[in-house]
Amino acid sequence: MVVRVRFAPSPTGRLHVGGARCALFNFLYARMTGGLFILRIEDTDQKRSSKLYLDDILGGLHWLGLDWDEGPYFQSQSLKQYHSVARRLMDEGKAYPDPKGSPAIYFRVEPVEAKWNDIIHGEISFDNALLEDFVIIKSDGTPTYNFACVVDDLRHRITCVIRGDDHIPNTPKQLALYAALGERPPKFAHVPLILGPDKKRLSKRHGAKAVLQYRDEGILSDALFNFLALLSWSPGGDREIMSRKEIIKKFSLKRVKKTPAIFDYEKLLWMNQQYIKALGEERLAALLAEHLPDSVKKRGDGFVRGLARLYRVRIKKLSEIVEAADFLINEKVRYDAEALKRFLADDRKRKMLADVAALLERLDRWEHRGIEKVVRGYAKEHGLESRDVIHPMRVALTGRAASPGLFEVMELLGRKTCIGRLRSVPQV
Repeated sequence: MVVRVRFAPSPTGRLHVGGARCALFNFLYARMTGGLFILRIEDTDQKRSSKLYLDDILGGLHWLGLDWDEGPYFQSQSLKQYHSVARRLMDEGKAYPDPKGSPAIYFRVEPVEAKWNDIIHGEISFDNALLEDFVIIKSDGTPTYNFACVVDDLRHRITCVIRGDDHIPNTPKQLALYAALGERPPKFAHVPLILGPDKKRLSKRHGAKAVLQYRDEGILSDALFNFLALLSWSPGGDREIMSRKEIIKKFSLKRVKKTPAIFDYEKLLWMNQQYIKALGEERLAALLAEHLPDSVKKRGDGFVRGLARLYRVRIKKLSEIVEAADFLINEKVRYDAEALKRFLADDRKRKMLADVAALLERLDRWEHRGIEKVVRGYAKEHGLESRDVIHPMRVALTGRAASPGLFEVMELLGRKTCIGRLRSVPQV
């Protein structure tokens, strides 16, 4: 039997971490087993459903690389099927119209034990005698969640339902519907919830965002794919950085933990940094360009590639480039007061910078090796340690006490900018 799984979001909100992780586990299970990944849109709540949210969900899935094999199927286009199944249940005495006279239809619950062997949680049972009869068609003619879910999973021949364990309470009702329809239910795998580091429900204060917000702040899709895969699942061992192919090959629902996953935003940033470091220069430059102002991109591909070289190992997300490289991007330097006081407090340092500027002005070719030779030569000639010249220069050129390699920075800044900054250091 071909494995068929589905992700069934409701377009009443953006695609967040929990939904994305659920979609990912369905995708991984389908790819690992050679099965099919189906996308269904549960949009029967037309008042709350929005095309903006639908576009956000589809865009988030595409960006993560979770391409579906069938769909999207829309529940709002299947109302006839739900009513047909409801009429059949009424004809068989398994459902009945609302005794109060509304158009709603109720399902008659049989007082039997509901039992299933959850792939993640093991055997779960529930006494359906504790359940009241429940609505399957609301008074406005739309199906309820549990009813539409069963009808659609049967229509789409779903073999395994992988979803959050907050849906465990829905499963007894759905099993009752499968039994009433004389159909064999799919397997169930209820994935544990995701919590913040404080063990409380995941929220914005933990760094949780919509999937496309991560993209916009410079998280790489491969990094988020890797990070989400390891929330509750482990391939064994202590490996954390894994390619998509490796994750697909090793994925197993049997290795998904029962306990809630902990969302650690700092770990996501660390993982993203590893992926940034592994990028080729041209690819990183292209990604950085998406976060740079147009005025910077107009300086040409060479300048953006230079930023990529300097900052590959220094940023944790792509959007940090604007702040990290502000002295390269902007004409005006923001000077750190402490750095100025520490390295440029006396006039002798200013004269030294002016002397170095004069030497650099006569340099034939503006490249970092030649720049370095001039600076170190000046230090040696005047009986100074190289750092006694380099540190003041760094503050004069970047406004800060720490930066990427000074001579590489100077090459990228250009001769005119460097000479100008060395000669115009603000007074302390």
